[in-house]
Amino acid sequence: MKLFTSVHDVPNIKQLIADALALKASPYAQQHLGKNKTLGLLFMNPSLRTRLSTQKAALNLGMNVMVMNLDKEGWALETADGVIMNGGKAEHIREAAAVMGQYCDILGLRSFPKLENREEDYSEDFFNKFIKYCGVPVVSLESATRHPLQSFADLVTIQETFKKISPSGGDLEGARARIPKVVLAWAPHIRSLPQAVPNSFAEWMCRAQEESMLDFTIAQPTGYELSEDFTPGAKISFDLDEALAGADYVYVKNWSSYKEYGKILCTDSNWMLTNEKLKLSHDAKVMHCLPVRRDLELSSEVLDGPNSLVIHEAGNRLWAAQAVLKTMLEELR
Repeated sequence: MKLFTSVHDVPNIKQLIADALALKASPYAQQHLGKNKTLGLLFMNPSLRTRLSTQKAALNLGMNVMVMNLDKEGWALETADGVIMNGGKAEHIREAAAVMGQYCDILGLRSFPKLENREEDYSEDFFNKFIKYCGVPVVSLESATRHPLQSFADLVTIQETFKKISPSGGDLEGARARIPKVVLAWAPHIRSLPQAVPNSFAEWMCRAQEESMLDFTIAQPTGYELSEDFTPGAKISFDLDEALAGADYVYVKNWSSYKEYGKILCTDSNWMLTNEKLKLSHDAKVMHCLPVRRDLELSSEVLDGPNSLVIHEAGNRLWAAQAVLKTMLEELR
C-alpha cells in the first residue's frame, strides 16, 4: 500500500483491522520495520489526535519523525501550473513536495477545504499534486473530502467492541452472529464544518456493509445529504428518532451542506443526542471524532456517561495509524 487516502486504497479491510488490533496487543513487535526510516508529517491546519497518534505510531515502529506546520513555518505554496510567480507565493508545490520526498520515506499531509467553491475543494488539487510530485508513499492526515485514519479507527472501534455485546444476554457467539446497526447522526453546530469526516465515515461503513460487517444508516435534516459518491448502499433517514431505533452505535457529527455548499441550513437543537433519545436505541454506544462542542453537538450527559466511546475511539487512532504505516513499511523493504 503506497497510498492511504481513502478506503479504496485498502485491498482487505478485515486484515487491516486485524493488524491494528494485533499492534494494540503488542505495540513494539514491529520496530525493526521502521529502523532508519523517516516519516514526515506536514500540517496546513491544526491537529491534536491526528498529529500525536500518527507520530506515536511511527515511533512504536522504530521510525524517525519530522513534523512541520507548513501553514506557519513554510513558504507560501503555489499550486497552479503555467503561472508567472510574481505574487505573494514564494515556492511551487512541484519543488516543495519533491524536496520533502528526498528527506522522508513516507509523508503524511493534512489540508482542510476552504468551503467556498465545491468543485475546487472536491477536486483535491492540492493533495493530488503533492502525491504526484513527492515521489514517496503518502498518508492522508485529512483532506478536503476525507479523513481515512479517523474512519479506519472508527471501524476498528466498532469491530473491537461489538464482539463483547450479547443481543439477549446470552453467550458471545450469538453476538458475533448478529451484525451491528450503525447510525451516522448529524448534529447542530455554530460553524460551517467540512464534509470530510462524514464523507469518510460513510465510505468506510458502506464498504463494511458490502462485506456484511454491519448495517449502516445516515440520519440528517433535509438539505444535508452527502455526495452520493460516498454513500452507496447507505439507508438515508430525515428523522433522528426513527434512525435510532435498534441502533447499536451512533456516530455523532456535524457537517455543512454539500448541495448548498458550506452553508448552515439547520440549527434545531432537537438533533442533539441526549440520554432520552438514546433510550430509542439498542443501548447504543456513542462515538464522535473529537473535538466536540459540549451541549451543542452532543450532550454532556452522554459524553460523560457509560455509553460514550469517544476516548476509547480516540485511543484507537494510534493503532489505526500504526497498522497503515506498518503496511507501507513492509512494501518499502
